[in-house]
Amino acid sequence: MVEKVSIEISKELYDKIKGEYVENGEFKSVGEFVEFVLKEVLTEEEEESVYTPEEEEEIKRRLRSLGYL
Repeated sequence: MVEKVSIEISKELYDKIKGEYVENGEFKSVGEFVEFVLKEVLTEEEEESVYTPEEEEEIKRRLRSLGYL
């Protein structure tokens, strides 16, 4: 089992993630979504453009919907 820690995010951001990604079934929980996005960002920094143009657009779309881009 992977050890977990707690982080804090705004209620507004939590509700937005829950409404757009959890309730539609893309992710099981807000925590799962946040972990996915953080892994994607960290991987992107480590590796130069290993994503297809379509994958990059999907990541950008998700980050944009969260207000990061």
